[in-house]
Amino acid sequence: MLDRRKLLVGATALAGYSALARAAAPYEWQTISPADAGFVPGFGERLDQFVRGGQAPNIHGVIIVRRGRVVFENYFEGDDQVRDEYGRAHFERVAFSAERSHELRSVSKSIVGLLYGIALREGKVPGLDAPLLAQFPDYADLPDLEQRRRWTIRHAISMTLGIEWNEDLSYDDPRNGQTAMDKAADPYRHVLGLPIVAAAGARWIYCGGATALIGKILENGTKQTLPDYAREVLFDPLGIGPTVWRIGPNGERNFASGIGMRPRDLARIGQMVLARGKADERQVVPAEWLEESFKPQVTMRDRREHGCHWYLGEMVFNSADGPRQERWIAAFGNGGQRLYVFPRLDLQVVITAGNYNRRDQGVPPNRVLTERILPSLHLNPN
Repeated sequence: MLDRRKLLVGATALAGYSALARAAAPYEWQTISPADAGFVPGFGERLDQFVRGGQAPNIHGVIIVRRGRVVFENYFEGDDQVRDEYGRAHFERVAFSAERSHELRSVSKSIVGLLYGIALREGKVPGLDAPLLAQFPDYADLPDLEQRRRWTIRHAISMTLGIEWNEDLSYDDPRNGQTAMDKAADPYRHVLGLPIVAAAGARWIYCGGATALIGKILENGTKQTLPDYAREVLFDPLGIGPTVWRIGPNGERNFASGIGMRPRDLARIGQMVLARGKADERQVVPAEWLEESFKPQVTMRDRREHGCHWYLGEMVFNSADGPRQERWIAAFGNGGQRLYVFPRLDLQVVITAGNYNRRDQGVPPNRVLTERILPSLHLNPN
């Protein structure tokens, strides 16, 4: 899903294009043995061999956290997209590590969703049912204004605006929604003025432009750049290390897919979700906002659901104790970036990868999760 914008990888490479945000001291994870976390003997070795043996191609990193402690954390060598000092993109072989920043691509959208909830608590942005166009008063001359006036912020954050947008095309294709927005002189007018193909709220259409609108409302309301606001209210409270938030080709912040951070820092966001918005007894994200975010707003074509910039669904799998069905919450990014949270299992999984723009990009992380991690977990009470 698939914003698939190109981003630098690694703290050193990233620094050449967008300054790394300074951070408080990073959080130090505690560990737990696989056996104590409920995994079968030999689990870690088999997972490592599964990735290194090529059954899950071009996976860059896997972190598993259960009961608030790291069960498994390993990084691999793989192909990734980087840029030279002139901004030219190319693929090269990279040896990933715990301290190397990784692009998150569309996982950025879910982080923007969290920031909206924090700003809403602070009274800096309107509620979800506020009119969307009222936040962009300079665009009162748009066509089909009566229809567009029905839009609310909820329609943007749930991606149900019903505008014509296609990110399944190549990003080299000018008809791609994200590419067209990036080239527009005024990206917000461009998004708000696109042809309407469905009634507001009736249909989910993946749309990086919707995130651009939410990001702009956040910056207008907080009177800060989104990286600065994120650092103050989310990243520092969670002990997240240096991050980057890339600028797009139109000079605007890439709200939809521009964040890069260490995978273990993304796991801090997953842990906060499991703790209903808390970190070390501090309420970082309002619990009621998380409840709203993880409430299905619309059903997608593949029966998954979408909340407020988060994906939701049910997973059926064979655990070490037999068949099981579990509810999950997730953030997805192009190339195979994944944050899966299983609330009832007190389990979260972070996966990074480099299979950008491939139609089968979801297969390697899905295999890691469904063929190695979940089947190795004992779920019966001790």
